[in-house]
Amino acid sequence: METMTEKLLYTAKTHTTGGREHGSARSSDGHLDIRLSTPGTEGKGTNPEQLFAAGWSACFESAMQIEARKRRIVLPEDTAIDAEVDLRFGKSGYSLAARLKISLPGVDKETARALIKAGEETCPYSKAVRGNVEVEINLL
Repeated sequence: METMTEKLLYTAKTHTTGGREHGSARSSDGHLDIRLSTPGTEGKGTNPEQLFAAGWSACFESAMQIEARKRRIVLPEDTAIDAEVDLRFGKSGYSLAARLKISLPGVDKETARALIKAGEETCPYSKAVRGNVEVEINLL
């Protein structure tokens, strides 16, 4: 919900049919046009967990980049985030768990940890999962 102090920056719009089993999803601008399949099957498509992992890790790296610019630090070109998103099933039904493994080659550990902390505090995906998804973030 937008408040008086928030400015809408972007709205992603997709049209999805068929769900995760044999579905497809297409964005309104046509930049995303994918087949969907169930995780762990031979299906020829991606799954929501992979999409979430890609989106979150990209957002998180951008959030660290914003903090790096504030500190007048240039992130290494080979900065990388390996994201893992688990789909789990238990007593409460389906849930997610996630891990981000962050590589900041050449950045001292104290600075790297500060950049990661800023990423956790500012990345909208991190905010969305906070308290809802079991998350582990590690500096490699």
